[in-house]
Amino acid sequence: MQSKLSRLALLALAGAALIYFCRSYLLQQRAAEPTYTQIQGEIFHTFYQIKYDLPTDYSASVDSTFDAFSHSLNPFDSTSLITAINRSTSTETDSMIRHVWRTATEISQKSGGSYDVTCSPLINAWGFGYDKEMKLDPQVIDSLLSFVGYQRIRLEGTQMLKDDPRSSINFSSISKGYCSDLVGEMLTSKGAQNYMVELGGEIAFRGTNPEGKPWRIGINKPIEDSTGVVSDLQLILTLDRPAGGVATSGNYRNYKVVDGRKRVHTIDPRTGYPIQTEVLSATILAPSCMMADGLATACMTMPASEVPAFIKRFPGVEYLLILGDEQKGGFRTQMSDGMRRLVSEPQS
Repeated sequence: MQSKLSRLALLALAGAALIYFCRSYLLQQRAAEPTYTQIQGEIFHTFYQIKYDLPTDYSASVDSTFDAFSHSLNPFDSTSLITAINRSTSTETDSMIRHVWRTATEISQKSGGSYDVTCSPLINAWGFGYDKEMKLDPQVIDSLLSFVGYQRIRLEGTQMLKDDPRSSINFSSISKGYCSDLVGEMLTSKGAQNYMVELGGEIAFRGTNPEGKPWRIGINKPIEDSTGVVSDLQLILTLDRPAGGVATSGNYRNYKVVDGRKRVHTIDPRTGYPIQTEVLSATILAPSCMMADGLATACMTMPASEVPAFIKRFPGVEYLLILGDEQKGGFRTQMSDGMRRLVSEPQS
């Protein structure tokens, strides 16, 4: 009898030890799992959302990054360096302006000039910029074109020099992606290994999500909606690479109706007029969000048939176009082989 009780006691002790070690193991596993912090808010008239694998709230550092970006590149900030350059009251740049200018110039050269950040006077004149809309006619357009063109502005050392003082720069087509990159770089400096930074739809990412899987994002159908409320998903994109950026550009939301006619916001710097090809939206996956942002805009300025050869000139870049399908009254897609491996249909 005593021997039986001893065996039962030993079994009980073994069971208790097993439970203890299992519980200890689970606690250790949970402690090893990264804690993700989420920050969200509004800046530059758009929303942002940030997730990263650190427990500390870095909202103050995010705000500081936004402030530094605004002081450099924001044309709507009267005290920014780019505003002084546009007003021809200064030629001085900083490292941010020089970095974005070099990337924008590369895209301009490889697009044959269909993408051009010196298109600012035309963007303003058509009512999509930071100045008042003008009353336009062919003569006014020709006058504006006389000082539009990236070849008319050059970077010499730290100085931005213009052939014509009326020339100006609007980095809006590329700088929002760059700002997402800047926030990501700040998080990396704090020790983050995994993050997603979304600023108005422009996304910089690194690593994996809280489940340890690649980040996934939705690509909206190009439904005309200037309010930005309608957001039916066309496809799901899995960001299955260590780091990079994603940006989407489209005319289906940023447009105006003037005298009963739709006016899109993409301006062709070669003609001076708004341009709408069969491309309704362009989504780019690139090594940086800045590059993705600029290339997405560039794709909106050219026919879909020209996009594959254009994108091949940029290493590590994949593209997805959503095109209008007049015969079926809906949409069809065109994409690179690398992008096709990353997209899937949304779950209904």
